[in-house]
Amino acid sequence: MTRRRPGRALAGLLALLLAGCATLSPQQRSAAAEVAVSARSTRVDCVRADACALPSPLLAMARDTLAASTAAAPRHRALILDDAPDALLARIHLIRAARHSIGLQTYIFDEDDSAQLVLDELQAAAFRGVKVRILIDQLAALRKVETLAALTSLHANLELRVYNPVLDRARLSLPMYAVAAACCWGQLNRRMHNKLLVVDDAVGIVGGRNYQDDYYDWGDEFNFRDRDLLLAGPAVADMAANFQAFWASKRSVPAEQLGDVARYLREHGPPPAPHHVFHNPARVRALLAAVADDDVLRARFVAPALPVQGVAFLADLPAKHGRDGAVAVADAAAGAAVNPASDTSHGLRGLIAGAEREILLQTPYLVLSKPAQALFRELRQRPQPPRVLVSTNSLASTDAFIAYALSYKYKRRYLRDFGFEIHEFKPFPADAPFELGATGAGLADTDLPAPAPAVPVRTRASSLRERQLAERGLRSEPASEAGRPSPFASSGGLPVRLKRAGLRMGMHAKSLVIDGRVGVVGTHNFDPRGDSLNTESAVVIADPGFAAALAASIRRDMVPANAWTIGRRDDAPIFSGIEYNLSKLSERMPVFDLWPYKYATSYDYVPGPDCPPTLEPPSPFAPEFRRCNKPVGDFPEVDIGLKWLGVRAFTAFGSGLSPIL
Repeated sequence: MTRRRPGRALAGLLALLLAGCATLSPQQRSAAAEVAVSARSTRVDCVRADACALPSPLLAMARDTLAASTAAAPRHRALILDDAPDALLARIHLIRAARHSIGLQTYIFDEDDSAQLVLDELQAAAFRGVKVRILIDQLAALRKVETLAALTSLHANLELRVYNPVLDRARLSLPMYAVAAACCWGQLNRRMHNKLLVVDDAVGIVGGRNYQDDYYDWGDEFNFRDRDLLLAGPAVADMAANFQAFWASKRSVPAEQLGDVARYLREHGPPPAPHHVFHNPARVRALLAAVADDDVLRARFVAPALPVQGVAFLADLPAKHGRDGAVAVADAAAGAAVNPASDTSHGLRGLIAGAEREILLQTPYLVLSKPAQALFRELRQRPQPPRVLVSTNSLASTDAFIAYALSYKYKRRYLRDFGFEIHEFKPFPADAPFELGATGAGLADTDLPAPAPAVPVRTRASSLRERQLAERGLRSEPASEAGRPSPFASSGGLPVRLKRAGLRMGMHAKSLVIDGRVGVVGTHNFDPRGDSLNTESAVVIADPGFAAALAASIRRDMVPANAWTIGRRDDAPIFSGIEYNLSKLSERMPVFDLWPYKYATSYDYVPGPDCPPTLEPPSPFAPEFRRCNKPVGDFPEVDIGLKWLGVRAFTAFGSGLSPIL
C-alpha cells in the first residue's frame, strides 16, 4: 500500500495539472458570455439627469476646484485619510453621490462586511444609471466564482474585469497556485497592486487600502494602520486616464470570458445578486447614518481638505508587464492619455535623490531593491547626508514575517551603511488613530453598549478592546493579505503569535516626505516587487503645508509610545571586533547566514526623572540614546516559539526570495 502512494500522488498532481490547463472551446465560451450578457438588466430606477445622486459637499468641492483651475494655474484640494472608518465612509458617500461614472481598481476585494457594503452600493449605483467599472487583480480578489458570475450578469451598467488571469481562471484555489507556479511563474508574479477609486472624473482616492475589514478597523483581531489620499482637481483626469489604460489592456479580461466563471454560467445560469448577511450590522448602520449627514461630511472631508500646489499622479501602465519587463510611456493597445516621464519607481527614487535635509519613509516591508540600496548608499556618502527616518513594522506587528526576516538580516547595512533611523511599529500602539466606539470592531452587539451613530469615541487600541479579548483568552492573529492562499502576496501569509491578547495593529501605509516640502501617498512599498513585478501608483504633492501634515502623521507612528527604535547592540565584553566582522561576513552570504548575534536590536524609551515623555522619535545615533532607551530584545512582544526558527531560516536562506517579497 505504501509503495503505491507516491504513484497515486503523482497521478493526482498530473490530473490537477491537466484540469488546470483545460479550456473551453470558443463556442462554449461565447455561449457562456451570452448567458451573462442576456441576463443583464437594463432597468434604470431613476430618470433624472443626475441619476438620483446623493447631494454631496465633496463633489461640490471637487467641481468648484476644477472650475477655478486653469492650465497655467491648476488648483487642487487634498485630504489625508488616516482614519480608517472615515476612509470607508468617504468611499460609500462618493459612490452614492456619483452621477455619471465610477471606476474602481484594487488588488484585494474580499467578501466580508466592508467589501460587501461597497459591492451593495456599486450595484445600487448601476441601477440608478451610473456606469460602474470594477477592475480586480486575479490573485486576491473575490473569493467565490459564484460572486463573479453574479456581478458579470447583473446589469448593463456594471462591468467586471480581472487583471492578468492565469490558467484561464478568475479564482485560483491553493492547489491551482502550485499548478500556476509550475507552468506560468512569470505571469503569476506580475500583479496589479494599484488601488484607485475615481468618481465622475472629478474626485479620486488613492493609497494603501484594499477592500477588506482589516483596512477599515473592522477586523476582529487585527487591523491595519493605513493611509489614503482624497484628491480633487485636474490631476484626477490623469487618474481616470490611467484607469482607462488598465481597463482597455489585453491583460484585463471580462470575468464572463474566463473558464471557471463561464463554466458556472453554463452549468447553473446567472446567480442572484451577491449579498450576505452582515456579520456586525450595528457598525454598518452606524456608518451609513453619516453618509448623508451634511454637517459630518463637511467637518470630516471638506473643511480639512488642503488647497495644494504642485500635484502630479505617478502611475505604472500595463506595459510594465510586457515580455521584456520594460515600462513603456504609454500603452499603445489601450490608447492611454497618460504620459508620465517615468514609471512610479523611477519617479520616487528621483524624489529621494533630490533630498537635502531629511527623508521620512514609511513602508510596511523594509526590503529594498538593489537600485534603492545604491541610492541610499550614495546619499550616505555625501559630505552632508540627509537624515533618513524609516517607519516600518516590527515582527510583532507585521502580517509578513518572511519579509521581516529579510529586513532583519540587513539591519547592520541599514543602520551603518545607509544611516537609517528605523522605528518599528508596536502591535498595541498607545496613540494610533483608531475608532472603537463607532465601529465596535469585531464585537457582537451584546459586548458593548450600542454606539451613538456618527459620534465616534476615540480610544487607545490597546486598552478597552485588549481587556475584552484577554477576558476571553483570545490571542491576536491577523486576517489580511497574509491570510490569502497566495505565496506571492506582498505579505507572505505567516504572522506571528504574541505574548498577550489585544486588538493588534500592523503598518500598511506607504508614504514619503522629502525635506518637509514634498509629500507622497501611494501603493508602492519601496520594495523589489514594486520596482519590477507589481504595477503601482502614487500622488506627489510639492506643497509645504501638505508635506507638514503628512510628516506629522508619519512621525506620530514613530513616537516611543507607538514604536520601538532599532539601535546598535552593545559591544561584547571581549572580542567585539571579531564578533562584528563575523556578523558582517555572515550577512554577506546569500545563504548560510547563521551567525546568531546581529548588529542591531530593539530599544524602548523608558520615561524617568531625566527622561521626560517625548513626542519625538529618538535617534539611535544620538550620544545619549542609551540613557533613556533600553534594549528589549530582537523581537519584543513576540511569543517566539517555532517562529524564531522560521525567522532565522529565512534570514539564513531566504535572501534569494527578496525580489518577489
